[in-house]
Amino acid sequence: MNYRRFGRTNLQLPVISCGGMRFQQSWKDEDANKITADNQANLEACIHRALALGIHHIETARGYGTSEVQLGRILPSLTRDKIIVQTKVCPTADPKEFLATFDQSMANLRLDYVDLFAIHGINNDEILHFTLRKGGCLDAARQLQRDGRCRFIGFSTHGTERVITKTISTGEFDYVNLHWYFVNPLNWPSIEAATRLDVGVFIISPNDKGGMLQNRPGKLPALCAPLTPMQFNDLYCLARPEVHTLSCGVAKPSDFDEHIAALESNADIRPIEARLRAEMARVLGADWCAHWSDGLAEYHQMPDQVNVVEILRLWTFAKSLGLDEWAKMRYNLLSGGASHWFPGEKADRMTDERAMRAACANNPFADRIPAILREAHALYDAAPQKRLSQSD
Repeated sequence: MNYRRFGRTNLQLPVISCGGMRFQQSWKDEDANKITADNQANLEACIHRALALGIHHIETARGYGTSEVQLGRILPSLTRDKIIVQTKVCPTADPKEFLATFDQSMANLRLDYVDLFAIHGINNDEILHFTLRKGGCLDAARQLQRDGRCRFIGFSTHGTERVITKTISTGEFDYVNLHWYFVNPLNWPSIEAATRLDVGVFIISPNDKGGMLQNRPGKLPALCAPLTPMQFNDLYCLARPEVHTLSCGVAKPSDFDEHIAALESNADIRPIEARLRAEMARVLGADWCAHWSDGLAEYHQMPDQVNVVEILRLWTFAKSLGLDEWAKMRYNLLSGGASHWFPGEKADRMTDERAMRAACANNPFADRIPAILREAHALYDAAPQKRLSQSD
């Protein structure tokens, strides 16, 4: 395993972290008696496999159903100063509710403290405001820190680059969990802001959210050879020293193996990246690939609140690289009840193409965008999807 300094926390994190969002019994809080022996044994085998590989950073959240409770059955048996534990709690307008949820997390984990505590889901300006206000959730987290119940405070986010960078730039957070990988380049300025302030950078779900790479989709197997798509994406992210660790949400112990093979490969990813970008340019044109997101406003400033940036991102990578399954999964979270986690509307909500073109006037492809939005909807629309935390 390789390790990187996690910003100003000075913790040495493995470049692959053990994400606790896929090995649990349920995404809902279940009666502990309903947790099966087989599922618990599998979860514990995942933890032991992680530790054997040198992956001593274990990351979970109060929103991950039975994950914390099940981890609480193994973590107390481990040497505490040899593991780095992170959990996350969503901010609330009432900090008492936030603290009560943290207390539940700690009871579930059966630990006296967590090393890393994230305010989970600073996704828009409103949430940032009530998190930072005097007497809000950040102040509550600071008290937990003074009481020795958490060592470092960070935040996780599915927000826009502007919101993420704004949050980092407050200087209040030691680390950030955010999305950035080959099919999501938009948050790079946020990573640069984190680097300037020595903030740790944890990449959320680079495999599933990064193209459902575990399925080896579309054109990627051929274009990424001799690596697998997941291995390419690992090395693509880790080629940047500004990135410190990637979440690997394992469902079984062997799910680590492909990532370990990537780290051991010493492969040169530059020819692979060149092939991917050449194929994208062949299908969509080099100008589109270089400038598709230029000058586009956030969803709440667009006509009918259509999430133009997100829809164009999905269309750009899916159409050129054959990532249709991924695009459908992500597209149908729009309008699917995911609220601030995946905001804005699908393209079918567009009522006035002329207004849309005007709203996109600062983009060089403004005249094309309405037609592309219609095409994206025709290609990817399906039944509304739920976030994993909303699943049965």
